[in-house]
Amino acid sequence: MSIHVQIERLKARLKQRTGCAERDIQVVYAPLRISPLGAHVDHQDGLVTGMTLDQVILLAFAPRGDQQVRVESANFPGVVEFGLHDVPPRVPGDWGNYVRGAVLALQQRHNLRTGIDAIVEGRMPIGGLSSSAAVGIAYLLALEAANGLQVTAEENIQYDRYIENGYLGLKNGILDQSVILMSDRNHLTFLDCQTVEFCKYATPAADGDFEVLVVYSGVASSLASTDYNSRVTECQQAARLMLEWAGQPVPEQPRLRMVSEEMYARWEHRLPDPLDRRARHFFTEVRRVREGIAAWQAGDMGEMGRLINESGASSMVNYESGCPNLITLYKILRDCPGVYGARFSGGGFRGSCIGLVNPAYREEIVATIDARYPAAHPQMANRYSIHFCHPDGPARLWDGC
Repeated sequence: MSIHVQIERLKARLKQRTGCAERDIQVVYAPLRISPLGAHVDHQDGLVTGMTLDQVILLAFAPRGDQQVRVESANFPGVVEFGLHDVPPRVPGDWGNYVRGAVLALQQRHNLRTGIDAIVEGRMPIGGLSSSAAVGIAYLLALEAANGLQVTAEENIQYDRYIENGYLGLKNGILDQSVILMSDRNHLTFLDCQTVEFCKYATPAADGDFEVLVVYSGVASSLASTDYNSRVTECQQAARLMLEWAGQPVPEQPRLRMVSEEMYARWEHRLPDPLDRRARHFFTEVRRVREGIAAWQAGDMGEMGRLINESGASSMVNYESGCPNLITLYKILRDCPGVYGARFSGGGFRGSCIGLVNPAYREEIVATIDARYPAAHPQMANRYSIHFCHPDGPARLWDGC
């Protein structure tokens, strides 16, 4: 189904459900994202890369004549409904948490007066592509439009961080929101998470030289219920020890980026396991990001892929992320002809593996995955899926293109 057809169907469904006028319906287009390099370092103020995909969260909405918010999901059961000034507390595992968090985030600085009717829909399986950040951003943009608010992308990055860090209790960094809000079409976005400085590098290869492969493993669970938060804590513990050993001031929430490379080289041997491996992943991943930017600018997809493969290996060995299904997929893609490089997407405890691939090998890649993955994990034979995607632009109100 084309994106235009999907949008028209979603608008028609909202009109039928609410009786709103078609002229009042708007649609938020919020793309999913990948991070080719920069795995698990944004929460430590590291260096990351990212790009959005032409796979999106869509939110059709219309302003209401009162202060109620009413949202349906095309993917999950139930209806979420509440008043703007009577926001219920977080409900563990409830998809409605994101719209509730968006209202609370905006109310920190804005007086919301107009509620919305909305229907939200995603086209990709959940897991590893920052659908949570995309849907949070979609709600923010819809509420802002309905209330006539002028909000910058930089402000929305902070509002979405409130949704995930403050309301939901997830210890992630700014990678997801930043890439979804700041990316340009057919560019690789570089972000320094410490200085919040962006650089965007145009795709140097000719059209058709690469695609983004996303293989959904069939494994789904809430990120907050995985080991994600504990890994963040371990990274902070490693930073605290090295800062103390170096006689440096130690803030309440230390980050590995506060540790210089020289300091790390001097003290890494003293770190206990597994803190030594968490720090090793951080410092080698930051190096891979720098080298990857150079490879991207040179159009060297082979070198970019090699670095992505290294990132995947370090994620398993040093960061210790990855469930058995994702590890299997990583190994299949790593060895598959036509795949420049592959790694887990997102936290690595559920969801998808991603790869940069040569489109000429599509059929061979699909055949390899179909032959090996369900054989290794028969319970996922009817649950995994394969998607070929392309880079996209930022989240926005849909204007027809």
